[in-house]
Amino acid sequence: MSQHLADNSRATAVEKLNVPEEEESEVFVFPASFAQQRLWFLDQLFPGNAFYNVSAAIRLTGSLNLAALEQTFNEIVHRHEALRTTFRMLEEQVVQVITPTLTIPLPVVDLRHLPLTEQEAETWRLASEEQERPFNLSSGALLRVILLQLDASEHVLLLNLHHIICDGWSIGVFLRELGTLYTAFASNQPSPLPELPIQYADFADWQREWLEGVGATHESPLQVQLAYWKQQLDNLSLLNLPTDRSRPTTPTYRGATQFLELPKSLSEKLEALSQRQGVTLFMTLLAAFQTLLYRYTQQEDIVVGSPIANRNCQEIEGLIGFFVNSLVLRTNLSGNPTFLELLDRVREVALGAYAHQDLPFEKLVEELHPERNLSHHPLFQVAFSLQNTPIGALEMPGLTLSRLDFDNPSAKFDLEFHLWESPEGLRGQVIYSSDLWDDTTITRMLGHFQTLLKGIVANPQQHLGELPLLTESERHQLLVEWNDTQTNYPKNLCIHQLFEEQVEKTPDAIALVFEDKHLTYQELNNRSNQLAHYLQKLGVSPDVLVGICLERSMEAIVGLL
Repeated sequence: MSQHLADNSRATAVEKLNVPEEEESEVFVFPASFAQQRLWFLDQLFPGNAFYNVSAAIRLTGSLNLAALEQTFNEIVHRHEALRTTFRMLEEQVVQVITPTLTIPLPVVDLRHLPLTEQEAETWRLASEEQERPFNLSSGALLRVILLQLDASEHVLLLNLHHIICDGWSIGVFLRELGTLYTAFASNQPSPLPELPIQYADFADWQREWLEGVGATHESPLQVQLAYWKQQLDNLSLLNLPTDRSRPTTPTYRGATQFLELPKSLSEKLEALSQRQGVTLFMTLLAAFQTLLYRYTQQEDIVVGSPIANRNCQEIEGLIGFFVNSLVLRTNLSGNPTFLELLDRVREVALGAYAHQDLPFEKLVEELHPERNLSHHPLFQVAFSLQNTPIGALEMPGLTLSRLDFDNPSAKFDLEFHLWESPEGLRGQVIYSSDLWDDTTITRMLGHFQTLLKGIVANPQQHLGELPLLTESERHQLLVEWNDTQTNYPKNLCIHQLFEEQVEKTPDAIALVFEDKHLTYQELNNRSNQLAHYLQKLGVSPDVLVGICLERSMEAIVGLL
């Protein structure tokens, strides 16, 4: 157990939190981290939501030791205080309430009676239903596991946690410990994992003390980092991406997911370009993504958020908890630079952000006081990442494991691009707000992004406005299909004669519309003939020029005809 509030402070806190008498000597109370505070307030703002559920579905094929698996989960919960934490308000401050013991049940849902096709559908239904089931942050475990049994040697494990106690890196820690502990317990061996040196609450305490610079004689780290970010993010503007629908006043957070696969050859060329220019692959991909946003919006001030693991100390690398931080990457694309010139700008922005990454995003928002608007995320609306979270292959004796990908029903931002490296090349997941975009629009956007990447590796010295964007099929549609306007035309007739033929065919059809008025073919023909007869009385005959001077109007068309 980590070192928490002094006994007298803890006793006072326990009393004020109305903890049951039988639990008073067991719980530990500690201030929440800045990141946890933000998720707590979002949960209070939108109660009963599942926006920040972190879910995984893993297929287990082979001989499963159910008792060892349940023991494994509870040992992980025993090791990590974050998994035994709930949250309350104490004297207007969000606090972590940590219990020293917690047993996680492992319910088994038997689907063996269903036909194979129905099993698959029921598996997806239960996974989606579990992913959308909210947690109560003030009571009960913030971790749930369910095992679906498909037959004697096939199971699907559904794992759900609230983001307030974990992040993407934590899932990697969880899965590694799952494999190690299950291997030991299945063989009736004790846990081989060493005791953790610190816990998440210790990190939260250190973070506050470090930022405030307790005992420092010079500027505190908080003041130094804030000075950088205030200058870097001065006078931010909203990204005006074209959307299929107007932005709602209050978002529903409904989202959808699409996946991207880049050819291995393209991935290798992007890596080679990065090495030649002395930048990371992330910087190259970020520059390409910001180019895509620039081409879509024609805005030169492009702001993108990017998650960072925020695990700079060896002691916290093996912890489960909410450490991830968000960096605000703002790049100036003015002057239509070449891609190589943009890459230099992105490199400078990224290195500056990395050097000041310790300031929690929540603290940054609090200090900058951006205009609060529930319709969009503060400071940035679009996120981009290249995942490097160390999630290795999960191995368990007697079992073959594979991860199941399913749609993400919630979107925290307007748009998120998350890429990762694989042996087959770069892969990606795009999460987008269903309030704003249709599926077809995002599919088209993914095609544009891939075309842009191909153009970049082919000639990175092109200016951003010259880089290709349209896919081959779109170019063919634009240049060939939409220009295929050839039609049979009776060359022996004049336009007024063709018009008269149309009057005979469809006299009551609408021929002319101007603002809130309209004329049928018959009405337009009658008015034109009336004017022609008047002109004839004035002496107008064939080959006599008649000038027309009118604003755009019904009368102008009548006069021309």
